[in-house]
Amino acid sequence: MACETLILNGRVVTGDGSTVHTRGCVRVRGRTIVQVAEGQLAAAAGSLVIDADGYTIIPGIINAHAHGCVHGPSMPSGSKPFRSSDVDYFRNRHLLSGTSTLLNVCGLALADEIDNGTRNNHPLDIHITSAHTPSNLRAALAIDGAGLSDRHHAATISTMISAGVRALGEAGGGQTLGGGAQDYRFIPDAIFALSGIRLSPKWARSLKEAVLGRTLDGKDAAPTELIEALLAECGLLSIMSTQKLVELITKTVMPPVALSLRGLEEIAAASAHYGLPGIFHHALPTARTLLNLAVRYPSARIVAAHANHPSFRPDECVASARELKKRGVVIDVSTLDCITTRWRNDATNIDLLVREGLVDTLSTDFAGGDWDSILAAINRMVQREQTTLPGAIALATGNVARIFPEFAGDRGILAPGKRADVAIVESHNLARVRHLMINGRFAVWNGARSDKILKHP
Repeated sequence: MACETLILNGRVVTGDGSTVHTRGCVRVRGRTIVQVAEGQLAAAAGSLVIDADGYTIIPGIINAHAHGCVHGPSMPSGSKPFRSSDVDYFRNRHLLSGTSTLLNVCGLALADEIDNGTRNNHPLDIHITSAHTPSNLRAALAIDGAGLSDRHHAATISTMISAGVRALGEAGGGQTLGGGAQDYRFIPDAIFALSGIRLSPKWARSLKEAVLGRTLDGKDAAPTELIEALLAECGLLSIMSTQKLVELITKTVMPPVALSLRGLEEIAAASAHYGLPGIFHHALPTARTLLNLAVRYPSARIVAAHANHPSFRPDECVASARELKKRGVVIDVSTLDCITTRWRNDATNIDLLVREGLVDTLSTDFAGGDWDSILAAINRMVQREQTTLPGAIALATGNVARIFPEFAGDRGILAPGKRADVAIVESHNLARVRHLMINGRFAVWNGARSDKILKHP
């Protein structure tokens, strides 16, 4: 008979968006939840009993938009893989903050690159996406592509589906569509190579938008005198002219943009053809394109990623989300570094979208490695009464399982028959994770990663 774990006396939030047991229990047998109830349940002989008084019991978090957690090409730019030590670090950060399932959406890695063959025992359940279409691969090469081999170029969405991939994207990215990765990596690198000065991401964003406009089409580009004033303010005026800056930023940002926009349509067509969810880079430069694709491909399962993207002004992000939701598009918001870190971004857009009831799912994205945890965002929503506790938890559990059933349909809800992914978090600070069970085994115990099966009394 499979061993049992009984979690008692905790507040149970099931993940369905509405159900809360003020003082409830969850019984796990083997890898499966077998009972969820209000009040007390009797422990079977030999059970592991956990007293969760003062804690909240929730499903393990499902993060459907993350990067840096596999050993293949990184980001939609097909850049070199992250170092193995960095991959471990990123995985552990997600794990210790309550995540049990993660979708790595860099898009160009292969199935055998989820693990690197030597460190394949991480408890986090990691899945990948595919963006292996001609335009997406060409866009990666136009900006970087250093991590791509002949194997990656030979891959197609069809072959990736045969290898087990069950989601598409990320179509586009900050690297290929003039987004955040240009601000924290490509533009600063280009300016450093020319001047020896390392520009901050905020300055890079300001100069980029001054030169190209917020939509990258030059329509709201700044006049020459304003660009010159910005150059002076950030200490570059003595090193480069406004014309040199315009040339440098245009050469750095624009080569992959048209290709990447075509790649968005290729993923929309593939989503409609294969019936799989597709994750799309959603920002001001892609907003109109994504709306048009939702109209042209009504059967595509479109997820508008990070709808709180900092390229949107608050009114713009709300208007775009409303229009997309009318056409059945899933609205995802990402923590980025908005919640606690706040180095490059703030919480204005995510707060507004949550208050307006426009959000379907909650993820982290990457934010140059500075993402804040999903539970930190949920705690903020609840503390500020932007939404209900069960509604907030569902954004990263039950809703994600419903939208991505191909890899998460057996989890995300505390209910009999579901996979035993269970987190126990502090009730007064939901971001503090005490224990995390993944597939019936504790992967986090007392706030630390646990690689051992806990012995029952």
